[in-house]
Amino acid sequence: MRFAGGTLMSVFRRRSEPAPAQTPEVAKPGGKGRPTPKRSEAEKRRRQPIIAPKGRKEAYRQVRGRQAEDRVKVREGMARGEERYLQKRDRGPVRRLARDYVDARRTVGSYLMWSFFVIFAVSLLPFVFAKVLVPFMFPLLLGIALVEGLVISERVKRLAAERFPGEDRSGVGMYAALRSMQIRRLRMPKPRLRAGEKAKV
Repeated sequence: MRFAGGTLMSVFRRRSEPAPAQTPEVAKPGGKGRPTPKRSEAEKRRRQPIIAPKGRKEAYRQVRGRQAEDRVKVREGMARGEERYLQKRDRGPVRRLARDYVDARRTVGSYLMWSFFVIFAVSLLPFVFAKVLVPFMFPLLLGIALVEGLVISERVKRLAAERFPGEDRSGVGMYAALRSMQIRRLRMPKPRLRAGEKAKV
């Protein structure tokens, strides 16, 4: 009984003793010096959007500015006829030949738009001859421009076949005809040759 009582007393004594105080966590030398964050907190921080120091509005303004500069650069490159900036329809030596052929000539089609304004102004004059001539002037100029476009188309196709037999020449005749009907200063790419410089084609 004594053994049992001594045993029981010792057991009760051990259980009633206060638990030792937990020692504070000491940062290991060379460690982070702070407790490791929970996984949920780390994921929450990763999900937060990264905002530039200058703010979203400033970053957006800078992007818009760069895009505007790129558009200006592309437009200027197209105007100069630089191959890398041209649209697919304007690329290649065949299309460049067609442009030079048209630009080296004065065409009736390039003045067609201005002629329409002149015809309209003449139709407003209070003269009989104006009323009689105006109905014929418009179809006459349009017919001349169409015939001129067909002639230019055939000549460009023949010239392209002689100079670039291995290149794709599909659509080059229509390309040249349509360019001949555009106002010279509005053509894109800009003309490389002046009117009358046929020898440089």
